[in-house]
Amino acid sequence: MTSMYRFGSRPESAGSTPKDSVGYRRNAERESLMDRKLLLIILDGVPYRNFRRLFGNLEGWVQSGEARVWKLRAVLPSISASCYASIHTGVTPQEHGCTGNGNVFRLSHKDIFSQVRAGGGVTGAVTHSFWSQFFNRHPFDYVRDVEYDEPESDTINHGRFHTMTGYGHDNQMTPSDVDLFATLTNLCLRFGLSYGILHTCTLDSMGHRFFHDCTEMDHACFVMDEMLAPFIPRWRQLGYDVIVTADHGQDERGHHGGRHPLQQETALYYFGDAEGPDPETVIDQLQLAPTILDRLGAPIAETMKAGSFLT
Repeated sequence: MTSMYRFGSRPESAGSTPKDSVGYRRNAERESLMDRKLLLIILDGVPYRNFRRLFGNLEGWVQSGEARVWKLRAVLPSISASCYASIHTGVTPQEHGCTGNGNVFRLSHKDIFSQVRAGGGVTGAVTHSFWSQFFNRHPFDYVRDVEYDEPESDTINHGRFHTMTGYGHDNQMTPSDVDLFATLTNLCLRFGLSYGILHTCTLDSMGHRFFHDCTEMDHACFVMDEMLAPFIPRWRQLGYDVIVTADHGQDERGHHGGRHPLQQETALYYFGDAEGPDPETVIDQLQLAPTILDRLGAPIAETMKAGSFLT
């Protein structure tokens, strides 16, 4: 059966310089200041049970030993913006101050972007516009900030953002996830990212609309898994560690924000050479920032108190 998706040529081998990537070659010297490279893929609003039950490609890599998986527990409130801020700063919402989606501002804490830049790395983001507002500038200007390349930025060098303006129950306003995965890959090839993040709200929006015990959500998770799968080997062959996780879960009615396990717990898949904890370990979301920085060889901010879960 022919796939409905086309992903271009075969991946370059690890350590090679893509022939079509002048930007990649231009940044090679700067990139070499980092020990390693890593991509963080955040699939918004996927509860632990959906990852483990419905993502056959990810689970197949776990079964084959090419990936490892743990349960991850989000901060409270388990609401999207608060989790985004905590994922990147390594501190709780009670400390960084983002208490929900209606309270978005330029954060004052050091974060993954700033620390990678301090270590000489190149950063990129293909995400909802909240990430740009938290870590680069606020408010978000639709024309100026939808796409930028700022090599001298202290945080995000290469940003490609979407706002989901007009989002509602009957119109998700979410981009195609293949387009997002391809855009991140494009940034890796053109600019030699040391650290890149991708965030998509597709499954979170589907959960709010259809809830979870339904064919619509089963199919949405299946399609997400199928669309993501071809990119993971390509990123790995480009030399990246890859983490796939969610910001939070959702309960049966598509709700999150509280401390119920369905709302707060998700899965974390890791593709890379580092050693991890026992499979039964529950990872604290605050561990993500220091773990990523430690893996990259970037300085860990003094405010990031949680320990790394990879060694």
